[in-house]
Amino acid sequence: MSDKKTFYTLAFESSCDETSVAVLEGGRTVKSNMTASQIDIHKRYGGVVPEIASRHHLENINTVIDSALGEANIKLEDINLIAVTYGPGLVGALLVGVATAKAVAMSMNIPIVGVHHIEGHICANYIENHDLEPPFISLVVSGGHTNIVRVKSYTEYEILGETRDDAVGEAYDKVARVLGLDYPGGPLLDKLAKEGDPDKVFFKRVMLEKDSSDFSFSGTKTGVLNYLNSEKIKGNKINKADVAAGFQEAVVDVIVEKTMAALVRFKQEKVAIAGGVAANSRLREKLEESCKKYGVKLYKPSPVYCTDNAAMIGVRGYYGYMKGEKSPLTLDAVANLKIGTKEEDCFI
Repeated sequence: MSDKKTFYTLAFESSCDETSVAVLEGGRTVKSNMTASQIDIHKRYGGVVPEIASRHHLENINTVIDSALGEANIKLEDINLIAVTYGPGLVGALLVGVATAKAVAMSMNIPIVGVHHIEGHICANYIENHDLEPPFISLVVSGGHTNIVRVKSYTEYEILGETRDDAVGEAYDKVARVLGLDYPGGPLLDKLAKEGDPDKVFFKRVMLEKDSSDFSFSGTKTGVLNYLNSEKIKGNKINKADVAAGFQEAVVDVIVEKTMAALVRFKQEKVAIAGGVAANSRLREKLEESCKKYGVKLYKPSPVYCTDNAAMIGVRGYYGYMKGEKSPLTLDAVANLKIGTKEEDCFI
């Protein structure tokens, strides 16, 4: 049984295909982080099917709540705060988490805080890196997002750069698909690239305008498709590992260079990576090399906290609540929620 003086947060994450519930003690101590994955379900379709994802969230949510509370060895009566992702993401999937979180908050008379999914990813770094404090630069790389974010405080975030087309994880999955790899393709492409030579097949590094922190991966992805089609027409044998390595090197070079440029511009000495692609081995390797060169400290979460999880949402919710944030029970899902959006502006 818990100590009543201890502050506990019950957090929910259901923005895509992971049904996750976590219990946190204070701001950074994870007591439980339970996740029901749908990867095997969506694998047969080659990607996430929104309606199927929503249905499985509905089927899983109560079981995952029970598991999270059981693992933490506490009861709902011990919870002091509810935190929930309310955007961005798949609207049907988000609604399951938001509706459940509101139901618990209302029935137990517990305050609730709506959390921006990307801010949650950034906050995943606080869980294992207890010395990390704002301000710093965060690189957010996932299947749906590619952002360079200036973290001004625990609750203030400024986007410095974002993708103008494909997110990096999306580009990875599309290239993996044409290379005949299974879903999800990102980790498999990373593994295949280790067997190839990144200098054998060159793909253009798309930097955009001078001093731009934005990204564009559509051209690099198209470059891979054009190369494969050209080689097939010529009747040449294609070394898929070399193609994977060349593509990965092109993408990682751009990401690392733009991240380092942001650090220099804002005179920051800390960078934190976040999101599913933050688990990519080559990205971590090249960021570590560059950070060492620039004298910058790199923070990176364990792979379990790179993918979607409720623990990161709990961290952001806790710090928001401590700063006076509190959501009404009219809180709704916002599929295209932008960082920096005030909650009241979503429901005019």
